[in-house]
Amino acid sequence: MSKKNWLQTIAAGLVLMLFSTFLYTANKLYFIEGPLQDSMRNTKSITERQPDDRIKIIKIDDKSLKEIGKFPWDRSVYAAAIEKLENAGVAAIGLDVVMAEPSKNSDDDKKLADVLAAYDNIIMPVQINYPAKQLEAGQLIPERIDYPSPNLTTDKQRMAHVNVFVDKDGKARKLPVGLPDENNNMILAFSAALINLVLPEEEQVRWDDVSEQWMRGSKVIPTSGKHQVATEFYSVPRQEIDANTGYETISFVDVLNKDIPFPEGTIALIGPYVTGMLDEYPTPVSSVKMFGIEIHANMIQTLLENKFYKESGKAASIAIIFIISLLSIFLFERFKGRIATFVFLGFLVLYALLWFSLYFFVSILTPLIYPVFAMVTIYIWSIVSHYLAERKERGRVTGIFGRFVAKSVVDELLQSGEDVKLGGSRKDITLIFVDIRGFTPMSEKLEPEQVIQVLNEYLDVCTKAIFKFNGTLDKFMGDGVMAMFGAPIEFDNHPEMAVRSAIEMKGQADILEQKLIRDYGIGVKFGLGINSGPAVVGNIGSEGLRLDYTAIGDTVNLSARLESNAKPGQILISEHTYARVKDIFRIEPVGEIKVKGKEKPVMVYEVMGEL
Repeated sequence: MSKKNWLQTIAAGLVLMLFSTFLYTANKLYFIEGPLQDSMRNTKSITERQPDDRIKIIKIDDKSLKEIGKFPWDRSVYAAAIEKLENAGVAAIGLDVVMAEPSKNSDDDKKLADVLAAYDNIIMPVQINYPAKQLEAGQLIPERIDYPSPNLTTDKQRMAHVNVFVDKDGKARKLPVGLPDENNNMILAFSAALINLVLPEEEQVRWDDVSEQWMRGSKVIPTSGKHQVATEFYSVPRQEIDANTGYETISFVDVLNKDIPFPEGTIALIGPYVTGMLDEYPTPVSSVKMFGIEIHANMIQTLLENKFYKESGKAASIAIIFIISLLSIFLFERFKGRIATFVFLGFLVLYALLWFSLYFFVSILTPLIYPVFAMVTIYIWSIVSHYLAERKERGRVTGIFGRFVAKSVVDELLQSGEDVKLGGSRKDITLIFVDIRGFTPMSEKLEPEQVIQVLNEYLDVCTKAIFKFNGTLDKFMGDGVMAMFGAPIEFDNHPEMAVRSAIEMKGQADILEQKLIRDYGIGVKFGLGINSGPAVVGNIGSEGLRLDYTAIGDTVNLSARLESNAKPGQILISEHTYARVKDIFRIEPVGEIKVKGKEKPVMVYEVMGEL
């Protein structure tokens, strides 16, 4: 490849690389990236998705609403349910029902307040409300925070936010471990506050003011700018428990009316489990929305297992895009055609394996679609650039080869895709030999520059006539021309095309002769010989250096002998050609003539013109 083409390729590749980087930094392909990463991550086995049997969902469901009554319920109902759970030995209780306003019945509030004061393992919900748009990107300045009513509790150590954030495509993939309040103090997430009730102090979730990082014990929780960490999903929405999957769900009314045993260390979540209560979100694990209480259950297990998947940083992600792009530029320029396709597919599979390896073995989520987008666009560009280069080269070859054969012949040869090889094959063809009569006397009278000009004009007449009828220009021989018809592309009517070409030459030569007489006072004519028959046609010469596409054999020799016997302006043809065109042209017999190389005289005819 030329230096210019290399520079063009590198420039185009760099532009595509920078464009892919822009798409990544602007997160323009989130609607593809998110679902792709979801499909990659949702490959856990049933064993890997084993739910923690300590997590129980106490659901406010249709059954409970039917027996207890319409929502909202009296707060004494929650007090009674919490008492039953405490008596059953539940380690932590989370109530995901916002109670920001005092009850109309103060006694109702007091019953729940007494229960909350009696036990230190109950987490109440805080709802943080944000404006539709922050002043700056990434800000988390609350517009209003709905704390539990002071009539119930004022202990902020027993409060946690229940906010669920969704990505740009509307799906909840991450949960904020904590969020800043109006004084920029951190409010723990509902899930984080609950696991802190069952973990030793040295393993609990906390915010480190010095490093400004969220910690789970001594391990950093890899949160995003909005304090979010990727949630691992161990259940699908509204999944009933079976032998292997799903968190156990218990109707709220059953907790009130039955004595249900719970395993040691149970974390009980109380929350809405009906669509009408508007606490459900799309997630990557199902097309069915997941209730908020289910999302919190999955987040609790994510935090308990202390296995977090960290997204590669922006710098590392851009570096990946750059490396993939540069390798793509090199590989797709080096390899072409089918090999390039295999290289592309192999490269694609290799990156997918790398992505999986980083995900499963070192818990890092790298960009998926953006490096692939760079790879695909550079591959497509390489195909286009190679195609354009081949078209350019094809045009160059066509231009060169087109000086020897007709354009239609060139196109057909190129479309065949056959290589040019040393050797030949036997073909039935027609040969024309043309010579300028009177050229030597003319060259003695004219200046050399004028001779060359006249010769070129005559040879141009011959060439155009040959190409007009799909002939192949074999060679120029001084002031003569050799051409063949029927090779390399076979035509059944090659004798007819050869004769028509000869008639065209004769007619154009007559016009040119008048011009020469007018300019120089001298004119010349053509003598033409035509013969048809078998000949060996192919490439002769040096395969490594130069090849000459030509025809050899007795058919060729006889055509040359006929030309040497032709008078000025005469078209002589052999009996072999005559037999094939006698019904197409006006032809008169000349008689038998003795030619060199033949023991017996040969019958010769003269073409007079069209019928």
